[in-house]
Amino acid sequence: MSEAIEGIDPAVPPSGPGCVECDAAGGWWVHLRRCAQCGHVGCCDSSPSQHATKHNAATGHPFMQSYEPGEDWFYNFVTEEMYGGGPELAAPTSHPLDQPVPGPAGRVPADWQQHVH
Repeated sequence: MSEAIEGIDPAVPPSGPGCVECDAAGGWWVHLRRCAQCGHVGCCDSSPSQHATKHNAATGHPFMQSYEPGEDWFYNFVTEEMYGGGPELAAPTSHPLDQPVPGPAGRVPADWQQHVH
C-alpha cells in the first residue's frame, strides 16, 4: 500500500480504547478493529455485535486496521483483501496492553465462546 490512499487518514486518532457501541451498551468484544478513515473503533466479526463491519456498511469507509497489540494489517471492505501493513496511523495503534482479550474486563460472560461467530 502506498502512503497516500483514499479512505485512509493517518492523522486521525482512534475513538477510544474499546468498541464505541459495545461500551455505550455495556457489551463486550472478542477483538477490536479501527476505521482507517475516521478512527472509529468497533468489534470484529467474531464478536457478538460485529460493529466494525456495521460501521463500514453505514459509512462506506473502505479500510479498517486491526486494533490489537502487535498487529498492523489492514482490511479493504471493497475488495475483501487483507494487507500486511500500510501507512502508520495516529497513536495509539492498539487497545491498552492490560485490556484482556476478549474484553473488556468484567463484561465478558463466562460462556463467551458460545456467543462468537
